[in-house]
Amino acid sequence: MAWLYVILAGIFEMLGVTMMNQFHKSKSAASLLALFAAFAISFFLLSLGLKTLPMGTAYAIWTGIGAAGGALIGMLFYGEARSITRMVCLSLIITAVIGLKLVTA
Repeated sequence: MAWLYVILAGIFEMLGVTMMNQFHKSKSAASLLALFAAFAISFFLLSLGLKTLPMGTAYAIWTGIGAAGGALIGMLFYGEARSITRMVCLSLIITAVIGLKLVTA
């Protein structure tokens, strides 16, 4: 169950980053509220995962999901650059996250 908490925390981290971009563009109260809510849920779920998983592993996976997911959302929905170098680096992040999952109980 702890892995599910960390993965969901990473997904809410991606949502928070997306809402940060949305707030930057629109300055609306709704996007600001969604930003705070997404990050609060993310931190709460991460704290649940940390009850069982090692801190270093859980934090690395949480940030990896957030960073890679945020970059992918930026490329898919916000017109950010899609260079081969960027794709290779994102692949390395995703590979590292999977590797950490495989070597941690």
